[in-house]
Amino acid sequence: MSDYGHPLTFGSFLTPGNADPMRPVGLAMLSEQVGLDLVTFQDHPYQPAFLDTWTLLSFVAARTERVRLSANVTNLPLRPPAVLARSVASLDLLAAGRMELGLGAGAFWDAIEAMGGRRLSPGEGVRALAEAIEIIRQIWDVDARGGVRVDGEFHRAVGAKRGPAPAHDIGIWLGAYKPRMLALTGRRADGWLPSLAYLQPGDLARGNAIIDEAATDAGRSPTDVRRLLNVNGRFAATGSGPLNGPAEQWAEELAGLALTEGISTFILASDDPDDLRRFAAEVAPATRELVAAERAAPPTGVPAGQGHTATDRTRTATDRAVTTSGTRSSTSAGPTARPTTVGAAPFAVVPTPDDSVRRSEVRVWDEAARPAGPTPDPQRTYTAHDQAGAQHLIDVHDGLRAELAQIHDLIEQVAAGLIDVGAARSHINTMTMRQNKWTLGTYCESYCRVVTTHHTIEDRSLFPHLRRADPRLAPVIDRLEEEHHAIHDVLEGVDRALVAFVATPDGMADLRAAVDLLSDTLLSHLSYEERELVEPIARLGAH
Repeated sequence: MSDYGHPLTFGSFLTPGNADPMRPVGLAMLSEQVGLDLVTFQDHPYQPAFLDTWTLLSFVAARTERVRLSANVTNLPLRPPAVLARSVASLDLLAAGRMELGLGAGAFWDAIEAMGGRRLSPGEGVRALAEAIEIIRQIWDVDARGGVRVDGEFHRAVGAKRGPAPAHDIGIWLGAYKPRMLALTGRRADGWLPSLAYLQPGDLARGNAIIDEAATDAGRSPTDVRRLLNVNGRFAATGSGPLNGPAEQWAEELAGLALTEGISTFILASDDPDDLRRFAAEVAPATRELVAAERAAPPTGVPAGQGHTATDRTRTATDRAVTTSGTRSSTSAGPTARPTTVGAAPFAVVPTPDDSVRRSEVRVWDEAARPAGPTPDPQRTYTAHDQAGAQHLIDVHDGLRAELAQIHDLIEQVAAGLIDVGAARSHINTMTMRQNKWTLGTYCESYCRVVTTHHTIEDRSLFPHLRRADPRLAPVIDRLEEEHHAIHDVLEGVDRALVAFVATPDGMADLRAAVDLLSDTLLSHLSYEERELVEPIARLGAH
């Protein structure tokens, strides 16, 4: 069992399909909006149904601000290493240090050969990859003297000038499965990036052992190599197999993989926007909490009489995850309880104020008629856990505000002729605000998924809980429900304006007016909801 102690990160593994070229871009932007740490794309340059991955990564880097980016993994036989090194470093500089480099020795050799690449045996592929890594690292090492010199069997550099240096220390992650590739990972790479679907029982443990031994022999620490994993599965109300069930089950299994196999980066292979949202909003925070609880647990176990805690639950997660990786059968879970956060303080979550700026002359509702909830008790204190639940609501809203800014940007791109209406509609339809449709059931369910990380929420929603827990909130809840439906209608108006723009020469004015009205209603509503609900969520919980 290995836990290398790395902080957990979560990402998406997207298909770079070109049938709707803006769709993978939209999914990448959505990945950032929902809080994922990393966006990756397949790299198959011989696949005519795909966009070129490095061109796509450049476009996505320009449309995102925070999320890290990588090919998963780069097809080295069709990417000369010296040119690749400059491309990656250049994009890292342009993207403010957000690039990583996944590398593979190559596969699908018929297709590679058809594109002009050289067919290599498995052993040749490993040697070629080792040479490429040396060239890449020398290109990036601008402080060394002289040119880049690697006189390799497959790749050569005979005095190439060094540089540019990337903006940060780019990680080189290898897609490795066989012993020679795993040993190379331990000697020279910064990460191991296999796909769970391609692994056999025991492969993670065996791979870690080879990597650790090779790293130690090379004078490195095994912790120098981050362990990443591409995962796929299905979200369902009840569990029916590994990574096939509710988000709680996913979290338990991934936490187990972190604690028993050392995996610290989980990358979801899915092009479904709802899967990405659930992975970010439910699975990621719950997995982090389970792993943190286990790492903080005393090694001697839980004191007598304390009962079941998140540590017990994580040990159940360990058993589940070992089943996922195929090395041990699972055990049944016992009752669990949310870990207690000690220490309380005055309420410090700050709702986003309404700046009162209005773009449209149309008024969907009377803001002065909004009811107010009960005045908070100034003497009451709240734990960090309580306040984190309230902050989650603001975090979700910040994602919606970012989406609104992107809608404005999309409309300006349509106006400038940079993209067509179809591409704009396709992107908007992947957004959280569009998918949720602003109806009470689905929208509140989305909130519950964010603020509740421990339990499945199929039969729960935020508003009914708050209404039951504090009847004084009923007028506010009623008003928010009405506004959700109104925003749904405003969004439909934006879509109608996009469709009409195709047939109406002067339709841009109507389109901008529809988006202005969306801005007014959305920003006003989000501020009102935060003002009235952040304290009750902290006080009453989200379920």
